[in-house]
Amino acid sequence: MMNRFYCISKKITLGVFILVTIWGCSSDGDENPSGRLEALDLSDQSYGSEPNQLMDVYLPAGRSTTDTPLLIYIHGGAWVEGSKEEFKQFRTSLTAALPEYAFVSINYSLYNFASGTNKFPTQEKEVIEALNYIQSKSSEWNISDTIILAGASAGGHLALLHAYKHGSAEKFKAVVAFFPPTDLAELYDFSFLTVTGLGGLLGGNPIDKADSYAASSPITFIDSQSVPTIFFHGTADNVVPISQSELLETALKEAGVEHKFISVPNQGHGFTLETYPSLFQQAATFINEQQ
Repeated sequence: MMNRFYCISKKITLGVFILVTIWGCSSDGDENPSGRLEALDLSDQSYGSEPNQLMDVYLPAGRSTTDTPLLIYIHGGAWVEGSKEEFKQFRTSLTAALPEYAFVSINYSLYNFASGTNKFPTQEKEVIEALNYIQSKSSEWNISDTIILAGASAGGHLALLHAYKHGSAEKFKAVVAFFPPTDLAELYDFSFLTVTGLGGLLGGNPIDKADSYAASSPITFIDSQSVPTIFFHGTADNVVPISQSELLETALKEAGVEHKFISVPNQGHGFTLETYPSLFQQAATFINEQQ
Protein backbone atom coordinates (compact mmCIF):
# COMPACT_ATOMS: atom_id res chain seq x y z
CA MET A 1 0.00 0.00 0.00
CA MET A 2 2.79 2.38 0.98
CA ASN A 3 4.67 1.65 -2.26
CA ARG A 4 1.52 2.29 -4.25
CA PHE A 5 0.91 5.58 -2.42
CA TYR A 6 4.53 6.61 -3.03
CA CYS A 7 4.22 5.93 -6.77
CA ILE A 8 0.97 7.89 -7.00
CA SER A 9 2.48 10.77 -5.03
CA LYS A 10 5.54 10.76 -7.26
CA LYS A 11 3.37 10.87 -10.39
CA ILE A 12 1.32 13.78 -9.00
CA THR A 13 4.49 15.72 -8.14
CA LEU A 14 5.87 15.12 -11.62
CA GLY A 15 2.56 16.17 -13.14
CA VAL A 16 2.48 19.39 -11.14
CA PHE A 17 6.04 20.16 -12.24
CA ILE A 18 5.11 19.67 -15.90
CA LEU A 19 2.01 21.85 -15.56
CA VAL A 20 3.98 24.60 -13.84
CA THR A 21 6.59 24.46 -16.58
CA ILE A 22 3.91 24.68 -19.28
CA TRP A 23 2.15 27.53 -17.51
CA GLY A 24 5.47 29.35 -17.17
CA CYS A 25 6.12 29.05 -20.89
CA SER A 26 2.52 29.98 -21.68
CA SER A 27 2.80 33.13 -19.59
CA ASP A 28 5.61 34.41 -21.78
CA GLY A 29 3.66 33.44 -24.85
CA ASP A 30 0.59 35.37 -23.69
CA GLU A 31 2.70 38.50 -23.27
CA ASN A 32 4.25 38.13 -26.72
CA PRO A 33 2.43 35.26 -28.46
CA SER A 34 3.88 35.92 -31.93
CA GLY A 35 7.43 36.75 -30.87
CA ARG A 36 6.83 40.29 -32.19
CA LEU A 37 9.75 42.59 -31.46
CA GLU A 38 9.07 45.64 -29.33
CA ALA A 39 10.01 49.19 -30.36
CA LEU A 40 13.56 50.11 -29.40
CA ASP A 41 15.50 53.39 -29.28
CA LEU A 42 19.31 53.24 -29.28
CA SER A 43 20.97 56.56 -28.45
CA ASP A 44 24.54 57.69 -29.13
CA GLN A 45 25.65 54.65 -31.07
CA SER A 46 29.26 55.12 -32.19
CA TYR A 47 30.08 54.45 -35.84
CA GLY A 48 33.71 55.61 -35.78
CA SER A 49 36.62 56.76 -33.64
CA GLU A 50 35.87 60.50 -33.65
CA PRO A 51 33.86 61.97 -30.74
CA ASN A 52 31.09 63.30 -32.98
CA GLN A 53 30.64 60.08 -34.95
CA LEU A 54 27.41 59.14 -33.21
CA MET A 55 23.92 58.16 -34.30
CA ASP A 56 20.50 57.62 -32.78
CA VAL A 57 18.56 54.57 -33.93
CA TYR A 58 14.76 54.24 -33.78
CA LEU A 59 13.47 50.72 -34.40
CA PRO A 60 9.70 50.11 -34.73
CA ALA A 61 7.73 47.31 -33.12
CA GLY A 62 7.17 44.25 -35.25
CA ARG A 63 10.21 44.93 -37.41
CA SER A 64 11.79 42.31 -39.65
CA THR A 65 14.61 41.97 -42.15
CA THR A 66 12.08 41.60 -44.95
CA ASP A 67 9.47 44.26 -44.15
CA THR A 68 11.18 47.14 -42.33
CA PRO A 69 12.81 49.78 -44.56
CA LEU A 70 15.18 52.39 -43.13
CA LEU A 71 15.28 56.18 -43.50
CA ILE A 72 18.62 57.79 -42.62
CA TYR A 73 18.37 61.47 -41.67
CA ILE A 74 21.32 63.90 -41.94
CA HIS A 75 21.05 67.18 -40.05
CA GLY A 76 21.71 70.68 -41.37
CA GLY A 77 23.71 73.60 -39.98
CA ALA A 78 25.96 74.82 -42.83
CA TRP A 79 28.44 72.00 -42.06
CA VAL A 80 29.57 74.01 -38.99
CA GLU A 81 26.81 73.39 -36.43
CA GLY A 82 23.73 71.29 -35.71
CA SER A 83 23.34 67.72 -34.49
CA LYS A 84 21.35 64.53 -34.82
CA GLU A 85 18.91 65.99 -32.27
CA GLU A 86 17.33 67.88 -35.19
CA PHE A 87 15.49 64.70 -36.16
CA LYS A 88 13.50 64.61 -32.92
CA GLN A 89 11.29 67.54 -33.92
CA PHE A 90 10.25 65.60 -37.04
CA ARG A 91 9.98 62.13 -35.56
CA THR A 92 6.24 62.12 -34.93
CA SER A 93 5.40 63.47 -38.40
CA LEU A 94 7.82 61.13 -40.17
CA THR A 95 6.53 58.11 -38.24
CA ALA A 96 2.98 59.04 -39.22
CA ALA A 97 3.99 59.32 -42.88
CA LEU A 98 6.17 56.18 -42.88
CA PRO A 99 4.83 54.00 -40.04
CA GLU A 100 6.62 50.83 -41.09
CA TYR A 101 10.05 52.46 -41.22
CA ALA A 102 13.05 52.40 -38.91
CA PHE A 103 14.97 55.68 -38.62
CA VAL A 104 18.59 56.61 -37.99
CA SER A 105 19.79 60.17 -37.34
CA ILE A 106 23.52 60.73 -37.67
CA ASN A 107 26.09 63.23 -36.48
CA TYR A 108 29.24 64.12 -38.39
CA SER A 109 32.34 66.17 -37.60
CA LEU A 110 31.75 69.90 -38.02
CA TYR A 111 34.04 72.36 -39.77
CA ASN A 112 35.80 74.65 -37.30
CA PHE A 113 36.45 78.17 -38.61
CA ALA A 114 38.90 79.04 -35.85
CA SER A 115 41.20 76.05 -36.29
CA GLY A 116 40.42 75.20 -39.90
CA THR A 117 39.87 71.56 -38.94
CA ASN A 118 37.34 69.21 -40.53
CA LYS A 119 37.38 70.77 -43.98
CA PHE A 120 35.40 69.02 -46.67
CA PRO A 121 35.38 66.12 -47.60
CA THR A 122 35.54 65.08 -43.91
CA GLN A 123 31.75 65.12 -43.72
CA GLU A 124 31.36 63.16 -46.95
CA LYS A 125 33.74 60.46 -45.70
CA GLU A 126 31.94 60.20 -42.38
CA VAL A 127 28.58 59.68 -44.08
CA ILE A 128 30.23 56.74 -45.89
CA GLU A 129 31.46 55.38 -42.54
CA ALA A 130 28.01 55.78 -41.01
CA LEU A 131 26.33 53.98 -43.92
CA ASN A 132 28.82 51.10 -43.73
CA TYR A 133 28.20 50.74 -39.99
CA ILE A 134 24.43 50.83 -40.42
CA GLN A 135 24.52 48.17 -43.12
CA SER A 136 26.68 45.95 -40.89
CA LYS A 137 23.97 46.17 -38.21
CA SER A 138 20.89 45.48 -40.35
CA SER A 139 20.55 41.84 -39.26
CA GLU A 140 21.12 42.64 -35.58
CA TRP A 141 18.55 45.46 -35.74
CA ASN A 142 16.13 43.30 -37.74
CA ILE A 143 15.69 45.78 -40.59
CA SER A 144 15.80 45.34 -44.34
CA ASP A 145 18.37 46.60 -46.82
CA THR A 146 15.88 49.08 -48.33
CA ILE A 147 17.31 52.54 -47.56
CA ILE A 148 16.07 56.11 -48.01
CA LEU A 149 18.51 58.98 -47.55
CA ALA A 150 17.14 62.30 -46.28
CA GLY A 151 18.43 65.59 -44.98
CA ALA A 152 17.89 69.32 -44.69
CA SER A 153 20.19 72.15 -45.85
CA ALA A 154 23.78 70.90 -45.41
CA GLY A 155 22.27 67.51 -44.54
CA GLY A 156 20.28 67.60 -47.78
CA HIS A 157 23.52 68.35 -49.63
CA LEU A 158 25.24 65.36 -47.96
CA ALA A 159 22.29 63.06 -48.66
CA LEU A 160 22.20 64.02 -52.34
CA LEU A 161 25.99 63.83 -52.67
CA HIS A 162 26.13 60.37 -51.19
CA ALA A 163 23.19 59.12 -53.25
CA TYR A 164 24.56 60.37 -56.57
CA LYS A 165 28.31 59.97 -56.01
CA HIS A 166 28.51 56.79 -53.97
CA GLY A 167 25.14 55.15 -54.57
CA SER A 168 22.71 54.15 -57.28
CA ALA A 169 19.04 53.43 -57.77
CA GLU A 170 19.83 49.81 -56.91
CA LYS A 171 21.39 50.77 -53.58
CA PHE A 172 18.89 53.42 -52.43
CA LYS A 173 15.16 53.50 -53.04
CA ALA A 174 15.01 57.31 -52.94
CA VAL A 175 16.63 60.45 -51.58
CA VAL A 176 14.71 63.29 -49.91
CA ALA A 177 16.18 66.80 -49.55
CA PHE A 178 14.94 70.03 -48.02
CA PHE A 179 16.39 73.34 -49.32
CA PRO A 180 19.70 71.72 -50.32
CA PRO A 181 22.88 73.24 -51.74
CA THR A 182 23.43 71.37 -55.01
CA ASP A 183 26.05 73.32 -57.03
CA LEU A 184 28.59 74.85 -54.65
CA ALA A 185 30.40 76.88 -57.31
CA GLU A 186 27.14 78.57 -58.25
CA LEU A 187 26.26 79.10 -54.60
CA TYR A 188 29.62 80.67 -53.68
CA ASP A 189 28.87 84.28 -54.69
CA PHE A 190 25.32 84.37 -53.32
CA SER A 191 26.15 86.16 -50.07
CA PHE A 192 28.89 87.06 -47.63
CA LEU A 193 27.98 83.94 -45.66
CA THR A 194 28.39 81.62 -48.63
CA VAL A 195 31.68 83.24 -49.68
CA THR A 196 33.06 82.95 -46.15
CA GLY A 197 31.58 79.56 -45.38
CA LEU A 198 32.35 77.75 -48.62
CA GLY A 199 35.73 79.44 -48.92
CA GLY A 200 36.74 78.03 -45.55
CA LEU A 201 35.10 74.64 -45.96
CA LEU A 202 36.67 73.98 -49.37
CA GLY A 203 39.90 75.93 -48.86
CA GLY A 204 39.39 78.65 -51.45
CA ASN A 205 37.15 79.98 -54.21
CA PRO A 206 35.64 78.08 -57.15
CA ILE A 207 38.32 79.33 -59.56
CA ASP A 208 41.32 78.26 -57.50
CA LYS A 209 39.62 75.12 -56.19
CA ALA A 210 37.49 74.16 -59.17
CA ASP A 211 38.05 70.43 -58.73
CA SER A 212 37.11 70.55 -55.05
CA TYR A 213 33.88 72.44 -55.78
CA ALA A 214 32.93 70.01 -58.52
CA ALA A 215 33.78 66.96 -56.39
CA SER A 216 31.66 68.33 -53.53
CA SER A 217 28.57 69.23 -55.59
CA PRO A 218 25.77 66.66 -55.93
CA ILE A 219 24.84 67.99 -59.36
CA THR A 220 28.22 66.85 -60.76
CA PHE A 221 27.35 63.18 -60.35
CA ILE A 222 23.85 62.96 -61.80
CA ASP A 223 23.35 60.45 -64.60
CA SER A 224 20.59 58.22 -65.91
CA GLN A 225 21.15 55.71 -63.07
CA SER A 226 20.81 58.25 -60.28
CA VAL A 227 18.57 57.67 -57.29
CA PRO A 228 14.92 58.84 -57.53
CA THR A 229 14.74 62.21 -55.81
CA ILE A 230 12.13 64.38 -54.15
CA PHE A 231 13.14 67.82 -52.88
CA PHE A 232 11.54 70.88 -51.36
CA HIS A 233 12.60 74.53 -51.36
CA GLY A 234 11.08 77.72 -50.02
CA THR A 235 10.53 80.56 -52.45
CA ALA A 236 11.74 83.08 -49.85
CA ASP A 237 14.97 81.29 -48.92
CA ASN A 238 17.72 83.88 -48.47
CA VAL A 239 20.40 81.45 -47.24
CA VAL A 240 20.36 78.81 -49.98
CA PRO A 241 18.43 80.31 -52.91
CA ILE A 242 15.73 78.29 -54.62
CA SER A 243 17.85 78.49 -57.78
CA GLN A 244 19.95 75.67 -56.27
CA SER A 245 16.93 73.36 -56.47
CA GLU A 246 16.01 74.67 -59.90
CA LEU A 247 19.49 73.70 -61.12
CA LEU A 248 18.98 70.27 -59.59
CA GLU A 249 15.62 69.87 -61.29
CA THR A 250 17.12 70.74 -64.68
CA ALA A 251 19.96 68.23 -64.26
CA LEU A 252 17.63 65.43 -63.15
CA LYS A 253 15.23 66.14 -66.00
CA GLU A 254 18.01 66.11 -68.60
CA ALA A 255 19.33 62.80 -67.25
CA GLY A 256 15.86 61.25 -67.22
CA VAL A 257 15.88 60.58 -63.45
CA GLU A 258 12.60 60.06 -61.62
CA HIS A 259 12.11 63.14 -59.47
CA LYS A 260 9.69 65.62 -57.96
CA PHE A 261 10.47 69.24 -57.07
CA ILE A 262 8.08 71.09 -54.78
CA SER A 263 8.51 74.81 -54.20
CA VAL A 264 7.01 75.99 -50.93
CA PRO A 265 5.51 79.50 -51.20
CA ASN A 266 6.66 82.19 -48.79
CA GLN A 267 8.89 79.85 -46.79
CA GLY A 268 12.52 80.63 -46.00
CA HIS A 269 15.48 78.49 -45.05
CA GLY A 270 13.80 76.11 -42.65
CA PHE A 271 10.05 75.72 -42.86
CA THR A 272 7.53 76.30 -40.09
CA LEU A 273 6.83 73.17 -38.06
CA GLU A 274 3.22 73.23 -39.30
CA THR A 275 4.46 72.92 -42.88
CA TYR A 276 6.47 69.72 -42.55
CA PRO A 277 3.74 67.06 -41.97
CA SER A 278 2.14 67.58 -45.38
CA LEU A 279 5.57 67.60 -47.05
CA PHE A 280 6.51 64.35 -45.34
CA GLN A 281 3.27 62.84 -46.62
CA GLN A 282 4.19 63.93 -50.16
CA ALA A 283 7.65 62.45 -49.69
CA ALA A 284 6.11 59.19 -48.45
CA THR A 285 3.84 59.01 -51.50
CA PHE A 286 6.82 59.51 -53.81
CA ILE A 287 8.89 56.90 -51.95
CA ASN A 288 6.11 54.33 -52.04
CA GLU A 289 5.73 54.82 -55.79
CA GLN A 290 9.32 53.72 -56.37
CA GLN A 291 9.87 50.07 -57.16
